Amino acid sequence: MLVLGIETSCDETSAALVADGKAILSSTIATQLDLLRKYGGVVPEIAARRHTELIGYVIQEALDTAGKTLDDIEAVAVTSKQGLIGCLLVGVAAAKSISYSKQVPLIGVHHIEGHIFANRLSHPDLPVPHVCLTVSGGHTMLLYVENDCQYTLLGTTLDDAAGEAFDKIAKFLGLDFPGGPVIDKLSRQGDRKAFNFPRPMIRSKTLDFSFSGLKTSVINAFKNKVARNEALPLADIAASFQEAVVDVLVGKTMRAAEDRGVTAVSVTGGVSANSRLRQVFEETCKKRGIDVFFPNLSLCTDNAAMIAAAGYARMKLGEVSDLRLNVSPNVPLEG
Repeated sequence: MLVLGIETSCDETSAALVADGKAILSSTIATQLDLLRKYGGVVPEIAARRHTELIGYVIQEALDTAGKTLDDIEAVAVTSKQGLIGCLLVGVAAAKSISYSKQVPLIGVHHIEGHIFANRLSHPDLPVPHVCLTVSGGHTMLLYVENDCQYTLLGTTLDDAAGEAFDKIAKFLGLDFPGGPVIDKLSRQGDRKAFNFPRPMIRSKTLDFSFSGLKTSVINAFKNKVARNEALPLADIAASFQEAVVDVLVGKTMRAAEDRGVTAVSVTGGVSANSRLRQVFEETCKKRGIDVFFPNLSLCTDNAAMIAAAGYARMKLGEVSDLRLNVSPNVPLEG
């Protein structure tokens, strides 16, 4: 079955064609990095308007790349849950139009579920059950994946998401946007032990996360250096901050895996592209006899291929939407 996926939950306008939930025939992503750098982050109203400008071109490019037309589409899956309301509305409106005009099934998809399926696209043999860490600019959560489309929430962030903390610290340090890749690159030149930043909630009995205290600690360390007219070792600050985030993410995930008795974990979302996070996960999991799975780098950030794959799985369960499909900007993942 050929599914057209559409993703417009935040700042990427994306369309993709995926066959049978596993073979990516095309994946087109138009970014808004020019606007993000200009404004220092996502401006919801501007992002939604850019989606409106780009959505038709992006869908057509995905079709052309795959050598298909809308007449070949057998279903259309779209992100309808979790994201910026104006942005979601653009994608859902486009998906409804295609569903109605071509008389094909419409499937609304939760954005987080899409990220989970990014790993399924990269690793068709991904075992279940397993523990999944979804970590991005807007989300940091641990999920127990019992089977396809069956989840239990184990922990979530109580304040900033990890990716959001990366962006805010990068902005404070005068670095470029988005902050994650910039800090990752700068950290390779720094000393990870130069600053002993806190590891928030790492010993907490819960599997929840909190990064606001770490962010404050980094800012205070920077201000103390400035007050004393000392040199500002930005690479050391970046490396020490990143190491604290990585320690928390890996530590909590390992606890979740132990609690659930699983031998596999998956890591997904934009921050899963971080090189140090991948390195520490691989080293830690190898010592514990646990398999760890990451998406291909092209599938870490928001993309429509993961939405098409998740939509296909939902449709196999008999779950389809109708033309009354509405957007839900902030709704928990259910499964």
